[in-house]
Order: sequence, then structure tokens, then C-alpha cells
Amino acid sequence: MEEKIIETNSPEETFALARKMGEQAVQGEVYVLTGDLGAGKTVFTQGFAAGLAVTEPVNSPTFTILQVYEGGRCPLYHFDVYRIGDISEMEEIGYEDCFYGDGISLVEWGDLIEEILPEYYVKVTILREPEKGFDHRKIKIQKRGSL
Repeated sequence: MEEKIIETNSPEETFALARKMGEQAVQGEVYVLTGDLGAGKTVFTQGFAAGLAVTEPVNSPTFTILQVYEGGRCPLYHFDVYRIGDISEMEEIGYEDCFYGDGISLVEWGDLIEEILPEYYVKVTILREPEKGFDHRKIKIQKRGSL
């Protein structure tokens, strides 16, 4: 498993890191975001979407589970599975079409659905480190499995 740790000191730096990752992302990839509430998952997602050239506003789809953005260089399937009660809910919304389709999937709280994640995915863990400053984040990027 390949791992990289990057530290950011502001939401703008987190956004810029995610934007760069979005620019380099490849169709068919799945990104899993983990971190406490308020860690910066939505800021990361907004930056990632900007890297895909998505121009519409990007917000966390907490109550809809899935938001699809089609205005970029490929579809972005943005999941927030925090409120998933059962894996069958993921099947009902057709997660397989997203995970194995022509776009890129970004899954907030993806560790809650680990059993249905594809063999290969990129896990992004955002950790707050308040002792280093209010906006300081440690971002751990891990490539899991193989293509």
C-alpha cells in the first residue's frame, strides 16, 4: 500500500491540494474520504471537483446520499454515506454504476461501506491537529489494492 502524508495550514491549501488531485484523477477511480465532522471533507471535495472542471456549486449530499456533477471533464459521483443505515441503500441508488462507470466517485465517510468498495481505491484521511493551529490538517493519502 502506497502512502503519502501532506500537511496544510488553511482551507485554501486543502482546496489546492484536492484540486491538483482532481486534475490528475482518472475515470473509474474511487476516492474514499474519512475524517471527523468539520475536518474539511467538503472543502476537499470542492477542490477536487474544481480539478475536474466542475463549475456548479458543490455541497455535501448528506440528506440525498448521492450528488452527480456532470459539467466537468467526466462525471463526478459525490456520495455522503454518513446516514446509510444498511448497505442495501447503496444498492438501491445504484452505486455500482458509479463505482464501475465512466466517472470518478468520491465517497465521504467511505469507511462505513468498506465491504462494497472496489478492490482498488484511494483513501484520503483528513486529521485536525489543533495544537498546530486551528486550520492545520494532516492529510494521509493511501492507495489501496491494485487496478
